[in-house]
Amino acid sequence: MSIEHLERAAERKPASAAAQASFPAASISVVIPTLNEALNLPWVLRRMPSYVDEVIVVDGRSEDMTIDVARALRFDVVVVNELQAGKGAAMRAGFAAATGDIIVMLDADGSMDPREIGWFVSPLQHDYDFVKGSRYVTGGGSDDLTRLRNLGNRALTRLANRALHCNFSDLCYGYIAFRKECLDILELQSDGFEIETELISRSAQAGLRIAEVPSHELTRISGNSNLQTFHDGWRVLRTLTRECLGWDAPTAGARPEALRRVKYRYPDLRLPHIPTDPKTVLAVVGDD
Repeated sequence: MSIEHLERAAERKPASAAAQASFPAASISVVIPTLNEALNLPWVLRRMPSYVDEVIVVDGRSEDMTIDVARALRFDVVVVNELQAGKGAAMRAGFAAATGDIIVMLDADGSMDPREIGWFVSPLQHDYDFVKGSRYVTGGGSDDLTRLRNLGNRALTRLANRALHCNFSDLCYGYIAFRKECLDILELQSDGFEIETELISRSAQAGLRIAEVPSHELTRISGNSNLQTFHDGWRVLRTLTRECLGWDAPTAGARPEALRRVKYRYPDLRLPHIPTDPKTVLAVVGDD
């Protein structure tokens, strides 16, 4: 390469750096609904990636030390107290409090690994508006999916795909991320577990650019799940029917792009997937 070419390349570098500086990375808010999750939060919050800007814990009247543990593990945690029962009500309260450009939905029971957040966020920083986790695509899986739940989920997914003219692989899984600016379009209303179905169906009907990424569902660390297979399955079906027949997208129903599936690998940080005594967490913080 000649000296002249080298000089021209050197002149281009500052311009490139300036161009990159004018497009800062999107900020990330993680919303975690909780109800008596003091034993599980330490694992979840300790695995939270450093690039997450804001963690919002929405507490539904916990009777244990959930909030104390959250504040001990992350001093800047945003706590939202939601008196209305239901995951949907908690998520909507968390969305309203979020300040990030990107919102990530994460369960507090240890079934969703925070280390996967980067693979949800990456498509949103490029050409996509909504990213859905899937346990059924290559790289995904589940340690907790029973045969009954598996059959029900597959049936509901097929029904949703037929109604929405999409090809989702996993309807009933709540590891989801989206651009905050989409909230005004989606007009969310659900109070229960069906919030996930409402999010997915309205995103498809509004013509949002959707990607699906593999996710591995872990077993709940401790406590009992609030999910009721038949009751919540019926609510999902009722919500899907209502959304397909009664919701008019503000975007006039623009046709969504073909669903993109993203392959990934992520580094694993070894932390025991077991309950943590809240008193030990608070004691360590107190000694500091």
